[in-house]
Amino acid sequence: MDLHRVRVIGTNVFREVIRDRILYLIGLFALLLVAARVLLPEVAAGSQDKILLDLGLAAIELLGLVIAAFVGTTLVNKEIEKRTVFVMLTKPLSRAEFILGKHLGLSAVLLVLVTAMTLLYLGVLSLGQVSYSIGSILLAVLYQFLMLSLLTAVAIVFGVFTSSLLAALLTFAVYLMGQFSRDLLALGNLSDNAAIRWVTQGLYVVLPDLARLNLKNQAVYSIELLPSSTALVSNAAYALAYIGLLLTIAILVFSRREF
Repeated sequence: MDLHRVRVIGTNVFREVIRDRILYLIGLFALLLVAARVLLPEVAAGSQDKILLDLGLAAIELLGLVIAAFVGTTLVNKEIEKRTVFVMLTKPLSRAEFILGKHLGLSAVLLVLVTAMTLLYLGVLSLGQVSYSIGSILLAVLYQFLMLSLLTAVAIVFGVFTSSLLAALLTFAVYLMGQFSRDLLALGNLSDNAAIRWVTQGLYVVLPDLARLNLKNQAVYSIELLPSSTALVSNAAYALAYIGLLLTIAILVFSRREF
């Protein structure tokens, strides 16, 4: 494994995605926040500050998800369709380095995107004199980035063996199911049917528990309910381990593909 080659692939992905005008989403995000700041007092008098706090964090997550799903699923397929994968893999570049570089590059794009949107978000909150805890907001955003990096790995896994559109739909499905995988497990445990319990436990093991990385409600409504330091470290380690597992699967599947 040559980290220099991984970095070169990641840098190329970063530059290519940035050139695709992905950062125009930052402008969309800014317009959304300004519009929300103007309109919320008219429709939600008395609770507009909490709604704006919640809306901003939700928008950061959803816009990041769009990038992770639609760009992540094309990272490998685009190289195959353009036949550039033949040139790249004839060089001293392993398929593992190729996959890791793709994930690193798109994660870097997401980091820039999330950072820029967070700065805009905090600016709008400050200008609007909205009361908030900067520590809890930044913590929630950090864990959102971990979630988006995990979903990028999910998108790459699906993207190496199926079409980009189907892979994107599957990525969105994993995101939705991952948000409720813990609830699905609890629901299964209430059942008297052993088969249902077995199925829900299996789904919980396979699906990412994205609730571990979702701190939006705690950051906005109840800072006291934020997880302990031990739980936060454990949840971050869970995300990193899951990303590693997904990338390993992507590398194994990609290694078996014939071009």
